[in-house]
Amino acid sequence: MTAADVRKLARAENLTTTSGYAAGFMQANLLAVPQEFAFDFLLFAQRNPKSCPIVGVLEAGEYSSSLLPEGDIRTDIPSYRIFEDGELVDTVTDATGYWSEDMVAFLIGCSFTFETALVENGIKLEHIEQGRNVAMYRTSTPTVPAG
Repeated sequence: MTAADVRKLARAENLTTTSGYAAGFMQANLLAVPQEFAFDFLLFAQRNPKSCPIVGVLEAGEYSSSLLPEGDIRTDIPSYRIFEDGELVDTVTDATGYWSEDMVAFLIGCSFTFETALVENGIKLEHIEQGRNVAMYRTSTPTVPAG
């Protein structure tokens, strides 16, 4: 399945995760912030590259780019968690209603990218076999502040 195929499935709301899809393609997580906060986040990510490896940035108001040809960052992800003032206020499958012309989208590297290499080398990934999202953990490892 191509990356475009996965984006179409997500847009049609037929996915809950992209784990196990688009084998061999880079996958990313999305963080979008108003332009006034973009430099602060970019600085934070630069100071904390292990936790926030930036693989792409879309200009303010942009929702497509060469990173996702014919895609729409507002609709082509299975789920969006919407935060306001640090609080989760909504979870949606289409973020168009929350998107504004000053939003800057950061694409952050995702472990789904290297799943194919692991599976091709005989490493069994339970979350794929179970059709679930990858395990995630909270950490007490400090990050370097910015902004």
